[in-house]
Amino acid sequence: MKPKKYTPYLHGFDQTEQQRLIDTAQFSEHSIYQNVDFSENKNVLEIGCGVGAQSEILLRRFPKLELTSIDLRDEQLSVAKKYLHSNKLSKSRYQFLKMDAEHLTFPDESFDGAFLCWVLEHVPHPEKVLLETIRVLKTGSKVYLTEVLNSTFFLDPYSPDVWTYWMKFNDFQYDYAGDPFIGAKLGNLLTDCGFKNIETRVVSWHFDKRFPKQRQKALNIWSHLLLSAAPLMLKHKYITSQEVSKCQTQLNNLRNDSRAVFFFSFIQADAST
Repeated sequence: MKPKKYTPYLHGFDQTEQQRLIDTAQFSEHSIYQNVDFSENKNVLEIGCGVGAQSEILLRRFPKLELTSIDLRDEQLSVAKKYLHSNKLSKSRYQFLKMDAEHLTFPDESFDGAFLCWVLEHVPHPEKVLLETIRVLKTGSKVYLTEVLNSTFFLDPYSPDVWTYWMKFNDFQYDYAGDPFIGAKLGNLLTDCGFKNIETRVVSWHFDKRFPKQRQKALNIWSHLLLSAAPLMLKHKYITSQEVSKCQTQLNNLRNDSRAVFFFSFIQADAST
């Protein structure tokens, strides 16, 4: 049971976090979009667009696409509009709207495709989001989802201070801000919400000394991801300032270790209406 005071986004909305979202989208583009195909779609709904990082990729990869992207936070939508404004390839093919994904204001069967990436982990009722998604999709439409499975995270050398922080990070997210393990549940959620032809895939990032550039980028992104939640975790007394400092020190050591290993798996799903 989640506490009554629900925190919408545990990572915050400062410029460092917003840049992390763009960096993460660029870093993960190849692995996320291998099975995403909107080449025959005209009107696609992106739920939880954030700063528009995935919006830019969708518009670039699918030049015939018209994209409607929604988010609940003005801070994110403002950055998204600026991020896409100078992109000539996507001009006039998108709109950003402020909207609650659990209560979409679109009529039934408004879109022929939907895209959600790193979104359901941050909402209180993912089943409501998916029920609204299927409502606004035309029959036979495709939905693509990418979600976390935080139990797969691994670092070497062994870093107990990072693990202490990571466990409390997941506890906090589960209690206040969503579900850090929702990727493994996508099959059940999609089935319960009436989707058909459901497929799920496990995608892994495994970087060691053979892939130093990718490993460095992953560690940089992950360091920002973890520490972005520190202010809220401190506020709600899930962690101490000393534990934050120790985690940060070990993350810095890992980024300077030529033998470091980074591993993380996430889950992708696609389904039709």
